[in-house]
Amino acid sequence: MTTLLSLALLAVHLALLLTLAPVLAGIVRWTKSRLMGRVGAPVFQPWRDLQRLARKQPVLAENASWLFRGAPTIAFAATLAAAALVPGFALGMATAPLADLLAIAGLLALARCTLALAGLDTGTAVGGLGASREMSFAAFAEPAMLLVIFTLALLAGSTNLDAIAGALREGTAGPLFPLGLALLAMLAVAIAGNGRAPIDNRAALAETGMVHAALALAYSGRHLALIEATAALKLLLWLTLIAAIFLPFGTATPESGLLVWLLALPVWGLKLGGLAMALALFEAGVAGMRVFRVPELLGLAVLLGVLAAVLLAVWQGLA
Repeated sequence: MTTLLSLALLAVHLALLLTLAPVLAGIVRWTKSRLMGRVGAPVFQPWRDLQRLARKQPVLAENASWLFRGAPTIAFAATLAAAALVPGFALGMATAPLADLLAIAGLLALARCTLALAGLDTGTAVGGLGASREMSFAAFAEPAMLLVIFTLALLAGSTNLDAIAGALREGTAGPLFPLGLALLAMLAVAIAGNGRAPIDNRAALAETGMVHAALALAYSGRHLALIEATAALKLLLWLTLIAAIFLPFGTATPESGLLVWLLALPVWGLKLGGLAMALALFEAGVAGMRVFRVPELLGLAVLLGVLAAVLLAVWQGLA
């Protein structure tokens, strides 16, 4: 594949991510509302909200520092950089050599830590509460994610995402049971990282129940628009990551022609739509979890990651 073609694939990939992220969030919100017997806002409502917020001037606290002002931009840039590393409809983009799962986890951690520091910056009680809970959950979620990465590296022989997706696409990665355990662990990490039910509710009104929403409570205007866009982009990133690893069928390869790439686009859209529907169905069917029980769920994700790695190591030792 030529450099020009790989750059073109990357440009199309980024354009689709930025365009589809608010729409996907709207699909999840609308589907969840319909399942709960409500009409629900249109699927394009997140785009309208972002446009409305982007036109407003932000209101800043008197003691807000440069970190508070720059945190939304830093978090959005880090999330966009991580999304650029995750293959969507085709492998072999210009960022494929850099598409390491450890790099993706590091960029997401950078965005999370930046928003947590911004929540502490103004000294508000709600911001400090949200930052404390965010980092407490991360202390369990990040080890679980690292164990998933270790398991996938054992399966494919590399932490490169394109290599992992290619190996699983060809069906040469090994037993399915450790892969299923890794999927369950990654789903728990994704739910925690995106602030979805039962761990969190981004639409929560009670301040004592806020986690992610508490970090954005002090923002307004275009800063809030960036935070909401970051949340939508992060949700799309996680769904694309899960689809690339655990649903690798229909993904075009670097050797594929233009027709195959065009056919891979609707397949990718169907996978994202199916995952979004499954997420909405899950959120509509589960009750919220008490904050003090969240570490138990994430601890279970760590246990699943350990079991996946151990079982795979034993299987490879016996093979």
